Amino acid sequence: MKASDFDYELPEDLIAQEPSRARDASRLMVLRGDAIAHSRFANLPEELRSGDLLVLNDTKVLPARLLGRKPTGGAIELLLVEPIEGTDAGPVWRALLGGAGSLAPGTRLEFPGGLTVVPLSREESLWRVRLECSGGDPMSVVEHHGIMPLPPYIKRAPGDARADVDRERYQTVYARVPGAVAAPTAGLHFTDALLRTLRDRGIETAALTLHVGLGTFLPLRTETIEEHVMHEEAYRLPEATADAIARARSRGGRIVGVGTTVARTLETCADGTGGVRPGAGRSSLFVYPGYRFTVVDALVTNFHLPRSTLLLLVSAFAGTDRIRAAYREAVSERYRFYSYGDAMLASRA
Repeated sequence: MKASDFDYELPEDLIAQEPSRARDASRLMVLRGDAIAHSRFANLPEELRSGDLLVLNDTKVLPARLLGRKPTGGAIELLLVEPIEGTDAGPVWRALLGGAGSLAPGTRLEFPGGLTVVPLSREESLWRVRLECSGGDPMSVVEHHGIMPLPPYIKRAPGDARADVDRERYQTVYARVPGAVAAPTAGLHFTDALLRTLRDRGIETAALTLHVGLGTFLPLRTETIEEHVMHEEAYRLPEATADAIARARSRGGRIVGVGTTVARTLETCADGTGGVRPGAGRSSLFVYPGYRFTVVDALVTNFHLPRSTLLLLVSAFAGTDRIRAAYREAVSERYRFYSYGDAMLASRA
């Protein structure tokens, strides 16, 4: 199977640069067999059934991008990627350092709010760095002074007034557990009112946590799909969520995954009988056409980048031909693409 089979042409002006006016005002494409219907995300309750279970990813995006200075006065950019450990001197993270050049380990880098970042060692493109703050908790400083780590296709110039909007809208309303450096974007369309409407109609919700990493958005680096090495992401699936899935199965309800991160986690924890095993770990599950889903029955998802593992997962779930047709229709109907774009509801192929 070739990566080029999952390429497509997308006009640049269809890449959403800001969120819709209201979260649930985004468009919703609904795949019903081979038919395609067009709706609004606010109408999602009408597309689901009483007894269904929506599974959400409650990870919270850190404002993990910070701009600082080297001892020479030169600019440097920090992007926190993943926590490694806590030490008495401060938390240690894997991070990207833009403008590092030939930076020596032990160099003290200064950032706003009294935050000092000390590079410890380099691991290929990532650094191990320690965060220090004499006046308090380094992570509180990051939360206050950091910038939301938007994907590179969303353009923001320094001082862009939309940065304040990003702090609210590049985060789900049900985000609870800090640790992601990218948003689980299918969840960005939900409002508190919409979640209440779903519950009032007998559609339950349950949560799991998968901390979305930078690898989520990386394109395939090999032309042969099977040779791609999937990145790892930390997850936690609570016992309460496993129980909710079992109850939904017993009443004949569907398991509706909100986003590819939820789908990957549920399939990682699949017990082979349609249920899941609770627990925590790291998922490197690579889902591409030919994979057989055993837990997720329907999927809410955004429109994904060409040659991405996310597009492969959606194609495996709904069927490659159905997704190709849906993406052609989305371009023709001028849907908005990627993180701040519109959504799709699909059932299993």
